[in-house]
Amino acid sequence: MIKRSIIAWPSSATRCQKSDSMLVSVRQIMEEKEEIYHRDYQLDKVRTCKKPSLILQLKSIIQSQKHQCLLLRDLEKEVGFVAKWNFMPIIEKYPSIFRVGGGSGKELPFVTLTGKAEKIAREEGEARNLMEPILVKNLRTLLMLSIDCRVPLEKVELIGNELGLPQDFKKSLIFKYPDYFSIKDINGRAYLNLESWDSSLAMTAREERLAREGMLQSAGGQKKIRIMKDGNYLGPFAFKMCYAAGFRPNNSYLEELQKWQKMEFPSPYLDGRRFEFADPKSRKRMVAVLHELLSLTMEKRMVSAKLDAFHSEYRLPSKLLLCLIKHHGIFYITNKGARSTVFLKEAYGGTILVDKCPILMFNDKFIALSGRNEISHVTI
Repeated sequence: MIKRSIIAWPSSATRCQKSDSMLVSVRQIMEEKEEIYHRDYQLDKVRTCKKPSLILQLKSIIQSQKHQCLLLRDLEKEVGFVAKWNFMPIIEKYPSIFRVGGGSGKELPFVTLTGKAEKIAREEGEARNLMEPILVKNLRTLLMLSIDCRVPLEKVELIGNELGLPQDFKKSLIFKYPDYFSIKDINGRAYLNLESWDSSLAMTAREERLAREGMLQSAGGQKKIRIMKDGNYLGPFAFKMCYAAGFRPNNSYLEELQKWQKMEFPSPYLDGRRFEFADPKSRKRMVAVLHELLSLTMEKRMVSAKLDAFHSEYRLPSKLLLCLIKHHGIFYITNKGARSTVFLKEAYGGTILVDKCPILMFNDKFIALSGRNEISHVTI
């Protein structure tokens, strides 16, 4: 039984923005907000970096073969004719990872992992074992954030890669933990449902950071501290601000920001229907919801269209892009690459993701065989 009160709100307060709202051009909005929005070229670089993910994808394809050996003629079957030509240079460029054989006599050309690559690849199983409790916790948290403690199953699958879920997560996680999860049919639609509420999980990533820094205390116990020039404020309701190097806020901007940073707001784990979005505290709470959603992903980022798909479940603002751009010290939207992506800025130091989960640390170790430096993202 979920122990969270749900208070119905008048229908006039209900927002139902269709998922195509994010089709508004990110570039157009950025141009309109040019006076406050500055590009973060390091995060742009993270978005457009593709080679690490190709290396890992090819590793997985080779491992999926019966004898851990892929005939080059079959690569097209695995990835398609066009994508095939993205992988061929990878095979040639990284002989420390991929070994090519055959091609003489009757033996067809093939590619396998080198001995050293195979040795490191065997460590992936341990990394995934370490990931399991993290994934269970994050899935429970994801459901606790939603207004009804449930999310359509296809939407969980939509962001499966971002969360780090295995392909068989229904069998390996959902059915394995019946005390936490269930799948229920509601009006002909499958939902992932939370079976039990855990108050110990209702602490946001922001609060955990403040607790580590000794800042999580009541507002009344805070001494008056002048806001820093970078927009950061030491207080229990403050967010970490990471402005682009070219942004120089004036005193008026900093004064308004300080008021916002000091403002109390309800927990994102409270039922969102209890609050009217016109209330400034409710709007700040929504920033906390977005912050928490991105914090649950492995790489602290999500394609904007996927984030937009969760409007109903988390009562996201109807003008989501404008909300993200307004709080550009917390979030960064890049339109580099095929799709626009939303980053949680505090999670990155330059192009490097600061805190990495076990599977990302394994990916780093495997990619290091190529001679590349530490990588920031490796979504497969």
